[in-house]
Amino acid sequence: MCVALSAMRKNNFLLAAAIFLTSILTSSADVRLPALFSDHMVLQRGKTVPVWGWADDGETVTVTFRNQKVSTQAKDGKWRVNLSSLKAGGPDVLKVTGKNSIALTNVLVGEVWLCSGQSNMEFALKRAHESQADIAASSNSALRLFQIPNVKSDKPLNDVKANWTESTPETSANFSAVAYYFGRDLQKHLGVPIGLIQSDWGGSPADAWVKENILHTNPLYQEILDRRKTGEDEYKNALAKFEKEKAANPTNQIAAPRAPWKPGELYNGMIAPLIPYAMQGVIWYQGESNAPRAHQYRSLFPDLIRNWRSDWAQGDFPFLLVQLAPFDRADTKPESWAELREAQLNATKILPKVGMAVITDVGEETDIHPKKKKPVGERLAVAARQIAYGEKLIYSGPIYKTMQIKGDKIILSFDHIGSGLETRSGALQGFTICGADRKFFPATAQINGNEIMVSNANVKKPIAVRYGWANFPVVNLWNKEGFPASPFRTDDFQMVTAQKE
Repeated sequence: MCVALSAMRKNNFLLAAAIFLTSILTSSADVRLPALFSDHMVLQRGKTVPVWGWADDGETVTVTFRNQKVSTQAKDGKWRVNLSSLKAGGPDVLKVTGKNSIALTNVLVGEVWLCSGQSNMEFALKRAHESQADIAASSNSALRLFQIPNVKSDKPLNDVKANWTESTPETSANFSAVAYYFGRDLQKHLGVPIGLIQSDWGGSPADAWVKENILHTNPLYQEILDRRKTGEDEYKNALAKFEKEKAANPTNQIAAPRAPWKPGELYNGMIAPLIPYAMQGVIWYQGESNAPRAHQYRSLFPDLIRNWRSDWAQGDFPFLLVQLAPFDRADTKPESWAELREAQLNATKILPKVGMAVITDVGEETDIHPKKKKPVGERLAVAARQIAYGEKLIYSGPIYKTMQIKGDKIILSFDHIGSGLETRSGALQGFTICGADRKFFPATAQINGNEIMVSNANVKKPIAVRYGWANFPVVNLWNKEGFPASPFRTDDFQMVTAQKE
């Protein structure tokens, strides 16, 4: 009996092993797709559209969409095909066939935008100013949302855990407010489906969103790499102290220490898995965490844009940013936000197809998260209509161009004046002027046609002007198309934060 029982157990073990092995072989034989390819997705119109995934080596994989049918063989467990330029429309079915078959339904073709940054991009629609009516009216089958959960990684990942959904009151409420208003306006004006991919993390610095090897190319970034080692050591010590205190007092509510940001970890976890999904461009709201290092951001931010454009290999796609809103509090370095805004503005001048939404009118002095997100998204959408889609319209407020010194006055000229300059709320505010001593004084400023004259009776020989040069600027220069002017300075004096650090 014991022998028979032993034989039975052996046979059961062999049967279980065979079933397990068969399940592994069956699973490995399945053609698989990354999460970006799901029901309700939006494919980019007018461009080559990569479709990729995983399968057994040598397995023939065929992708069928509309009148296109493309096949390839998997190599090293991976496969990729390209669909030719697609016209906006749908819904359609995308089929992927290998040893198994996948059918993705309700697929649209239109415009795809990646929406990234830190907490002000992450800021949910349900928290935005007067958003309840917008949420209630957000059902739109032509607007699709893809929200990526927060993931850090030391190495590039190949997938994320998310899925496409249609915009509804249930799905839009927790989606990025800035991204939603951007996509809603764009869909209304273009009349084609819009797909929004939200990939952001509150408090994140730009250095977490670039490849780490980018930071080895410029000595200016060495302090980021050095700070990583210091931060990791400090975190380990803090964690050990926390665990010791927690063990001694299990009931105490002790806040856990937060791990420091690592270079490249959000690029690896939340950007790399998206490449090379075809898209039109990026909207970006970030910079608050880099304000103490604004001088570094002048090169870091353009390098981030170059990094993403290079890795996507889709040319110089539009990259539209939000200039930091007015904000100030006791622990903010004087003028650090002004310098960060200047670094953001600088990126629009040195790189092609980089646009900027100025929001000097929607800041909250003691709240880093201003709640008025609708004008932010709407201004980004106007910028997209001009930069990405070539509409003949004014998308920016006045941008400082040149200055002339005439006696005791400085005459300023601007780009993006539209049909003219104007002031809101009385006389022009926010201008300062200095002489050779570099001491800035409040200035009188007047609009004279398409120029502005700036002066101060105590500055007889002026050399420079600044506008809105503060963490929380109080300013009121606009163009008649309804866009506020960007803060600026005409001087190139050494930056305050650069001196301090």
